[in-house]
Amino acid sequence: MANINRVVITGNLTADPELRSLPSGGTLCKLRIACNTRRRNAASGEWEDKPNYFNVTVWGGQAENAARYLSKGRPVAIDGRLEWREWQAEDGSKRQTIDIIAENIQFLGPPREGGGSPSAQAAPEAIDSQDFADPVPIASGLPEGDEEVPF
Repeated sequence: MANINRVVITGNLTADPELRSLPSGGTLCKLRIACNTRRRNAASGEWEDKPNYFNVTVWGGQAENAARYLSKGRPVAIDGRLEWREWQAEDGSKRQTIDIIAENIQFLGPPREGGGSPSAQAAPEAIDSQDFADPVPIASGLPEGDEEVPF
């Protein structure tokens, strides 16, 4: 049986990205993502959102882009895998964590005003709804009366 280690998550950044350069010349970027889970409150019966927080590590060129264009509050979609780490803290206790190692990042929504670096791109222009008011009909290429697809 094959093992599958895949994570797909969307959420908002809880802090600005932290870009680090490694002695080997590589780069990594640390992100912290909040993602809500909708649950029913047992006491009141009302639906409420419970936030979940995830640490995300991004490597290479994607790390540089994330640090350049993302900022606190920005929505993102992450596709990656889970990685478990263990270390010994300064007080001698064993510590462990599970991080998401991002393989693909999608920046969702427009950049926030004043967020990201000064070189961040501005939001694209709005599309005028008049551009789609009178669509051009597309000929089906089927003889009249044969609108049904034969499969």
